[in-house]
Amino acid sequence: MTTTRTSGAGEWSPPVLGLGWVRYRLELKTFLRNREEVVFTLAFPLILLLLFGVGLNGEIESTGVDFVQYFLAGMIASSAVSAGFISLSQQVAIEQHDGTLKRLAGTPMSPVSYFIGKTGVVITAAAAQMVLLFVIGGLFYGVDLPRDAFGWLTMGWVMVLGLAASSFLGISITRMVDDPRAAAAVAQPPALVLQFISGVFFLFSGLPVWLQNVASLFPLRWMTLGLRSVLLPDGFKAAETAGDWQRTKVFVVLAIWTLGAGILARRTFRWSSRDE
Repeated sequence: MTTTRTSGAGEWSPPVLGLGWVRYRLELKTFLRNREEVVFTLAFPLILLLLFGVGLNGEIESTGVDFVQYFLAGMIASSAVSAGFISLSQQVAIEQHDGTLKRLAGTPMSPVSYFIGKTGVVITAAAAQMVLLFVIGGLFYGVDLPRDAFGWLTMGWVMVLGLAASSFLGISITRMVDDPRAAAAVAQPPALVLQFISGVFFLFSGLPVWLQNVASLFPLRWMTLGLRSVLLPDGFKAAETAGDWQRTKVFVVLAIWTLGAGILARRTFRWSSRDE
């Protein structure tokens, strides 16, 4: 049975943003209390950076750019997708099946406020990951940070749009999950495939053209490109497939994905699981 709500004329409704902020604070406290989840979320990208830094450290041919600097951009984007798409799909699936969402259905909270709370924690976790990656990358591999305010601003909107799109997709995919234990099995394969073809682990321009075209349909490819545009020197753009950073296209694609994924999440979201 699907839980529905009715509101009479003149019934007071709390502000969506205000409830979203309250939900964010609660979600953040819950996240921070789970020490195992916090440690794994923050440590996993650092471990990958250290492993790839040891195994693939060296200059990318004819570019003057160290592979770790290139890999850092992809690792930041990949960690964001993992936090939004994989982790969030598991959390929402569990809450649908353990009755948490059904209890929330009896409160004044709207789905949008719930989305704000979930996405806010994802953005917070991704920001912490990014800071740690910069610290470890700087200490062990001498990676460079964005060069100016424009670079930091670009990194900000790339991350926010990419995280929002990933989070909305993670919420949407839970409608395909009957058993919350299967959420990871549903979300991980497409995320892993996209990491391999979107310029995370390999030089994007070195992939077959047909794989580049497939990857270009999804937001991770554009997140990695947007982050490379502020973490790599301008001379590296000649090694990109279009010979340019394509920042305008990055913004448009990520904005379309965020809007479309948000609409999809709102339309598919239910306060109860599919079998109720």
